[in-house]
Amino acid sequence: MVKITVAGLSIWYDEQTAIKNLSLQVSEKEILGIIGPSNSGKTSFLRTLNRLNELTSNCKTEGEIQLDGKSIFKEIDLLSLRKLVGIVFALPLPLPLSIYDNIAYGPRLRGEKNKSKLDGIVEKSLKASYLFDEVKDRLNTSAFNLSGGQQQRLCISRTLANEPEIILYDEPCSGLDPISTAKVEEAMRDLKKNYTQILVTNNTKQAARVADRTAFFLMGELVEIGDTTKMFTSPSDKRTDDYIAGRFG
Repeated sequence: MVKITVAGLSIWYDEQTAIKNLSLQVSEKEILGIIGPSNSGKTSFLRTLNRLNELTSNCKTEGEIQLDGKSIFKEIDLLSLRKLVGIVFALPLPLPLSIYDNIAYGPRLRGEKNKSKLDGIVEKSLKASYLFDEVKDRLNTSAFNLSGGQQQRLCISRTLANEPEIILYDEPCSGLDPISTAKVEEAMRDLKKNYTQILVTNNTKQAARVADRTAFFLMGELVEIGDTTKMFTSPSDKRTDDYIAGRFG
């Protein structure tokens, strides 16, 4: 089933074009990897999927994005959209709270006060990001005491606690060591059972490891999109081959 449909999407910052006439579809419960050099529009596209770009005053958007057939601009209110579409950023951004309270923050905002239900949400979310066993004995300690990789998995857990349907990742492993990166990638693969995920990464090898399909962006345009194995072995466009081979970017 198609989860996200993008049709004729264009994004500008003042007079500078970030995305030009982008059309693509994302299937339910797939991991779509998005690769491309810097300033190719990857993050601008990602931030538009939950309308974060609207926080940038000089950003203008045209075109359509539909989630389950409903326009995210006209038919889904902003609060509902932000609940449905969670995002994990490049740098871990834990709240200045305990590990437990970081996860419980969103559910509490939605009105959940039952302690046993909050306990269940926290445990389930931490287990989904492969963090629970590492922190179960110190849930009431500061999230800032965690390592960088653990903080990033905490941020994934915090996103999951809001029960989204889609998870966006903007370079989630850019500052992590290989071991932490492997744990985040393991969590992504496991989350595919229940979530649609879109991963923006400058690490082409990461896209090759975790993405079902991969899209290659260049200078604001979609060059090609397709099965990840095919993309990395026999891409249709020479520019894709050149980028994956490291000839530019």
